[in-house]
Amino acid sequence: MDTARSLLERAGTLHLHTGNLMNWGRLKKKCAVTPGEELGDCIRTTLNEWSLKVTPELVQESPDTLECAMTPALETINHEERDEMKVSVKLFILGNGLSAISHAVDMACSTLAVAQLDSVIIAPPPLGDGVTLTLEHLQPYWRELERLVQEGKVIAIGTSDLDKPLLEQLYLWAQVKPSSNQVNLASCCIMPPDLTAFAKEFDIQLLTHSDSKEILSEEKFQEFLGEGIQGARVDGWSPQWILRYSVIVKTRGIIKSKGYIVEAKRKAPH
Repeated sequence: MDTARSLLERAGTLHLHTGNLMNWGRLKKKCAVTPGEELGDCIRTTLNEWSLKVTPELVQESPDTLECAMTPALETINHEERDEMKVSVKLFILGNGLSAISHAVDMACSTLAVAQLDSVIIAPPPLGDGVTLTLEHLQPYWRELERLVQEGKVIAIGTSDLDKPLLEQLYLWAQVKPSSNQVNLASCCIMPPDLTAFAKEFDIQLLTHSDSKEILSEEKFQEFLGEGIQGARVDGWSPQWILRYSVIVKTRGIIKSKGYIVEAKRKAPH
């Protein structure tokens, strides 16, 4: 634990890999939790496991980027089985920086040992209080996703929590059209009819999700960090992006693998 604390104090970036949560026996036994609670549990446990296994030799290297992984749970996709799997990702960009999109996609491909993701859904970018999401907010993010489609790293791209007017604006403007739009079931028990009609006409799949508007605040992340590595100095750390992936067996519709990758950075003290 002392080794982990000292590594954290010297690092500026943290990458957290949960591995396949289906391999976490203890999570299976728990009753259903919200995505936010699941994420908190994953961060705490992954950091805790990593801190117990980290070697003092790493302190001498003093890496600026720490790779904290739940190593026993890491699981790649067998190359021969790749065509039978659908790899879907939802990406939450929490910090500033569009480069996070391609960085997160590259890390997901590397973690799962695949060259391409079947689908990437992007959560709405964080906005200040009282600011309404507009097409102008979405455009730079969407351009990045389009570039990844053009480069062959992603097949389909989708949105989350867009109402009919905004989805239509994005659809008309975009070169690569959204293939799906997620709707939060907490905000509407039934799909809005105008959204349903538009999605049907333009072949956009409407999916549901239960993610809260803010999946992980800076305060919460620091709290989980302090619980995962006890006694660690957590001030200045903030999550930059969260990627949640799932690997589904196409013919059977069952989830073979799911997990999180998180990037956090520490602000340099003034």
